[in-house]
Amino acid sequence: MDMIYIENLELFGYHGVLEEEAVLGQKFIICARLFLDTREAGKDDDLSKSLDYSDVCRSIKDIVKNERCQLIECLAEIIAEKLLLTYDILKEVEITVKKPWAPVLVHLDSVSVTIKRGWHKAYLSIGSNIGDREGYLDQAVDYLNNEEDTRVTAVSDYIETKPWGDVEQEDFLNGALEIETLKTPRELLNTAMAIEKEAHRERLVRWGPRTLDVDILFYDDEIIMEEDLKIPHVEIPRREFVLKPLSAIAPYYMHPVLHRSVAELLEDLRKEQ
Repeated sequence: MDMIYIENLELFGYHGVLEEEAVLGQKFIICARLFLDTREAGKDDDLSKSLDYSDVCRSIKDIVKNERCQLIECLAEIIAEKLLLTYDILKEVEITVKKPWAPVLVHLDSVSVTIKRGWHKAYLSIGSNIGDREGYLDQAVDYLNNEEDTRVTAVSDYIETKPWGDVEQEDFLNGALEIETLKTPRELLNTAMAIEKEAHRERLVRWGPRTLDVDILFYDDEIIMEEDLKIPHVEIPRREFVLKPLSAIAPYYMHPVLHRSVAELLEDLRKEQ
């Protein structure tokens, strides 16, 4: 990926743990690595197809001037998120905040923090078999679209499926979503649980009826095996109600562990059945 590099932008702001830092202010130095595709702009010599770095510098200046943070880590996070949300062409940013006058009582050039943040692609499964099933699925889509740091980029058709497990219950309505998000996997899990809570989801019986179920299927190519967070979702290869709607929006997405596409996993499952 191409990169525009803004180096050592000197700005004045009011950030720090000490009271005098917040009152008197001090100099901060910002470096920004901005990752994007510049080929079309370069071929056509057209600024509208690239990033106006003078405008980016003004945006960073406004943040450093107007925000109030105790930690430079916080300032770096605000800058990164603001740039990614403001400029659609940006895919990833690396932000360094340097504090040359850090009050540490020893001589140094500066103290700094560097973070890298960017957009991530994730796939979610949604399902409901209580009440207004379609309404609950639409509610999940709307909730995600209303999150400032998340956007739904594809929604499958909803399909009717038989319930999974031995619990006698109504048929499900299931779908799959593709999203782009700035959230970490853990933050996305918390959001999924918040969506379920808003729909009054109750976990009374395993594989039992529910107003709304929201599961993370994939998050980039990451592999996470924690007690309460497993990505890719371990049940993907065995669940047609997940694979069928997912294959409609991402048939060639490769499972990072099994190294099989979604379409191939669906075909494998149907052969087994």
